[in-house]
Amino acid sequence: MTLGIADNREVPEHLRQQAAQLRAELARHNHAYYVQDAPSIPDADYDQLFRQLQLLEQQYPALATADSPTCRVGAQPSREFAQVRHALAMLSLANAFDDGDVVAFDKRMMDALQHEAVEYAVEPKFDGLAISLRYEHGIFVQAATRGDGSTGEDVTANIRTVRSIPLRLFGEQPPAVLEVRGEVLMFKADFDALNARQRAAEQKEFANPRNAAAGSLRQLDSRVTAQRALRFFCYGVGVLEGAPMPATHAALLDWFGELGLPVCDLRATASGADGLLAYFHRLGALRAALPYEIDGVVYKLNRLDEQQQLGFVSRAPRFAVAHKFPAQEASTVVLDIEVQVGRTGAITPVARLAPVAVGGVIVTNATLHNEDEVRRKDIRIGDAVIVRRAGDVIPEVVANIPERRPADARQFVMPAVCPVCASAIVKPEGEVVARCGGGWIKCPAQRKGGLMHFASRRAIDIEGLGEQLIEQLVDKHIVTTAADLYKLGLGSLVALERMADKSAQNIVAALEKSKQTTLARFIYALGIRHVGESTAKALALHFGNLDAVIAAASHVLDPDAPSHLEQVDDIGPVVAKSIAQYFLDPLNLEMVAQLRACGLHWPEQAGTARPPLPQAGKNFVLTGTLPNLSRDQAQAMIEAEGGKVTASVSKKTSYVVAGEDAGSKLARAQELGIPLLDEAGLLALLKNSGAA
Repeated sequence: MTLGIADNREVPEHLRQQAAQLRAELARHNHAYYVQDAPSIPDADYDQLFRQLQLLEQQYPALATADSPTCRVGAQPSREFAQVRHALAMLSLANAFDDGDVVAFDKRMMDALQHEAVEYAVEPKFDGLAISLRYEHGIFVQAATRGDGSTGEDVTANIRTVRSIPLRLFGEQPPAVLEVRGEVLMFKADFDALNARQRAAEQKEFANPRNAAAGSLRQLDSRVTAQRALRFFCYGVGVLEGAPMPATHAALLDWFGELGLPVCDLRATASGADGLLAYFHRLGALRAALPYEIDGVVYKLNRLDEQQQLGFVSRAPRFAVAHKFPAQEASTVVLDIEVQVGRTGAITPVARLAPVAVGGVIVTNATLHNEDEVRRKDIRIGDAVIVRRAGDVIPEVVANIPERRPADARQFVMPAVCPVCASAIVKPEGEVVARCGGGWIKCPAQRKGGLMHFASRRAIDIEGLGEQLIEQLVDKHIVTTAADLYKLGLGSLVALERMADKSAQNIVAALEKSKQTTLARFIYALGIRHVGESTAKALALHFGNLDAVIAAASHVLDPDAPSHLEQVDDIGPVVAKSIAQYFLDPLNLEMVAQLRACGLHWPEQAGTARPPLPQAGKNFVLTGTLPNLSRDQAQAMIEAEGGKVTASVSKKTSYVVAGEDAGSKLARAQELGIPLLDEAGLLALLKNSGAA
């Protein structure tokens, strides 16, 4: 859009009022975000308000005021901390929201520098808190937040508790003065652990990792900060004295790494708009799997002399831009709250939403988890709410927006009966999830969910038996239990919608093929509450055969009998009780017997319990690509010796098996001092324990 420029006399009064309202609203949201560490609206909504004000001020320069948010960075520093004047202003970055913005940025750089192609330094845009660290002769002396860009808050005592930040730089001749710019953030796993502690202590949970990092760093008591797992990544320099400045941004970050300062291993260089966009899409694909939150990528001219040549505008450098990912949070309105029935009978409240784009997709439904969560978050029908969709997870309602609640907003009421089968909804003592009491036999929703789980790839793996086919089989009363699947004939299948002879033959063949399975897959496929893949494997390894599992389950509810189930790794009283309740139900035992009679079989071992395996109790993490073993092969070998493969590295990890292109998990293992294995080392370990 091209905007005409008007002088002061041409500004309509309604636009003056609109600009004033936007400035006031942005200032209020700025204060909530930067000072109170409690964001009041999603970033995408803030960006939209900010761009509205920018466009108004571009069209009517007389509307721009000295205190306009478009001319400022962050917010005024809090008086609770001593103030620090930055030697070089800590500015924000201009934003690019689509490919066209990136192409335009690259063209501006080429035109300004009169180059046919420009090289850029590219790196993730961390979702944390900007910090400046000052080192004198290699010794850390001060840390300050960005504040309003020119003045920040002295958080030196708190930064000293961040273990990834060196208090003394490496090297024999450090610079006389080095002011490092970077981002303090909290990793996703540490954020989840912190919120778990907050819940246990009945304290307010943090909205997101950025909010948690900011709140932790701005504690007046540094002992509180020390209990929070904060991290740091460098991304720039403020002041450098007593050492030559590297020629490029990439070389600067490499030098920081040599000094012992944390730098991100995802940084790179790129040429031209095509190179920038290729990097953007690569990080977008990695985003969900990263251990920390990023909300975009940053492009900077790589040559520092070219950065200096282009300089700055009022609030941002000309030589850099932040390319934002599609918003993972957005605001919308709750049109209604209904309930869904899961395969275990769990009753989940679901918000029906006015359509909104979140994370690149249109969202119309979002989970509210359970009745207690609806009450805790105070979500009502008619509320304006913040919706989050991080990675590929199901969208969820994060919070309401109190100032936008209508007068006629209605509270959610949990129904007394199941909306699918009309069975009573019950809430077992000590649990937060309400459940339909109908079970598979009475409740079609549970039946469909249970059959989908039974046929899934990691369970019995019946190829071609998908959701639409299962819905027809249940709705037409052809299938009631999993055993009924193996009684299907070509005639009953061909009679279904969109099922030709060839498709029906394929289903029959897939059912026959699925009869040969493993004990672990079979136990997992039964859909026993609290029994996932790992627990099913542990049961199969410990007992060796299904009859031994059933026999052990029969003793759990006998107070005078020892609980053999609780001798299995990772099984406690709750899981043991759930397994017992399943196998004590005559209907479940009948279905298991029918499945075996239909021909489902697996290798079994005699005896009621196996001796402890060599790697029992050991936790392994796999990262990178192994030269000869697939991830599934390596996991199977580890589990065959009693080991457990987990997704993330922690202090409980016994070994990290690292292949080519191992990333952040390898770095985390090195940080914690966890033993590392390559493929040869893993094979040797398992061979010595009798596996290979």
